[in-house]
Amino acid sequence: MSEGVKIIGVNRRARYDYAVDETYECGVELLGTEIKSFRDGKISFPDAWAEVVGGEIWLRSLHVAENPFSSLFNHDPDRKKRLLLHKQEIKRIGRKVEAKGYTLVPLSFYFKKSRVKVELGLCKGKKVYDKRAAIRERDLNRELARSRQ
Repeated sequence: MSEGVKIIGVNRRARYDYAVDETYECGVELLGTEIKSFRDGKISFPDAWAEVVGGEIWLRSLHVAENPFSSLFNHDPDRKKRLLLHKQEIKRIGRKVEAKGYTLVPLSFYFKKSRVKVELGLCKGKKVYDKRAAIRERDLNRELARSRQ
């Protein structure tokens, strides 16, 4: 990634469980206390996913921890968050999700010029034998790297 980008979190499990066909950079609509939690890195998204509802994309199962310094005006840690994309992109994603059986999975969260962005992947689930092939290929590459040293 380029300058001015600070990575908050990466979902490494998503690349193992899913075959990523396309990625999109989305903005995230957040509340003030959620931004503070993002800055502290207090997020958890191992099972997070997104869905297209009524021409909007909503991020589900993203847990943003409550900020301990804002007691009365804290946010709901498990509320759904709206993702910000162009209408044409949302329509294109919606068609693929409905027709071809794709899933929307957040791959990483990062700050870009002080704004929270999410890298959203248009993914298809891998079968067990695909996962085994990925493990085998990774092990072979590791052995080749060791033999070259």
